Amino acid sequence: MIPGAQPTVYYVNSPEGWQAIDGAIIEERTVCLFVNGQEVAAFLCSPVDLEALALGFLRAEGMIDGMADVAVIERAHSGDCVDVWLHREFHKPERAIRTSGCGNGVTYDDLSGRMFHILLEETVTAQQVIDRYLELRARELLYPLTRGVHASALCAADALRFIAEDVGRHNTVDKLWGKAMLAGEETAGSMLVTTGRISSEMLGKAAKMQIPLVISRTSPTSRSVEMAQAWNITLIGYVRPTSMRVYTVPERIRS
Repeated sequence: MIPGAQPTVYYVNSPEGWQAIDGAIIEERTVCLFVNGQEVAAFLCSPVDLEALALGFLRAEGMIDGMADVAVIERAHSGDCVDVWLHREFHKPERAIRTSGCGNGVTYDDLSGRMFHILLEETVTAQQVIDRYLELRARELLYPLTRGVHASALCAADALRFIAEDVGRHNTVDKLWGKAMLAGEETAGSMLVTTGRISSEMLGKAAKMQIPLVISRTSPTSRSVEMAQAWNITLIGYVRPTSMRVYTVPERIRS
């Protein structure tokens, strides 16, 4: 069984009665994040790529500026905690904000007063958008086995760069940023492709990463559309092999 999945037995009804089926189910754990010995957050998450999740979350919340701030990151032997030690003192923000994310997410950043402006530089074709979405779906590992899990990818126009899977949509984006940090790569100018709904928190994370295109299998929310328009982010939903819906800044997409 691959990490993040657990074996299970479920039952299906048939003319002969209930039939036992050996299968797999997505694993969900509570994982705590400590920074310089202080507990910062507790994630409901899939227990894979936890170091990347911790780094991406801290970067998204403005608690670190990059890997240069990090002295040590390690996962506890129990697997239920990630410890991050910085080269400097750390003061935990006082006010936490509950989000609409899967698993009752938390953020310390109120996006209502933030302003980003993503420059309209490079464009991509509609086929490149579809191809990156299909590449994401083809490279998922947990979903074909367990269902009940989200996936996101950080992409260039012509190739997928990083992929992350988790029970929480927001966690997948934090994992992507963490993976990019660990690889020493920048996120600016990339495409974010995801299987989950695009909420305002999801869009806010993309804006902090300076991502100009956010692409989903499903729907954006009304607030994410308003924010994408204000921040000059191209927001695309309902991507399918032959179609998509472009909600904002369509001039980034060439036919």
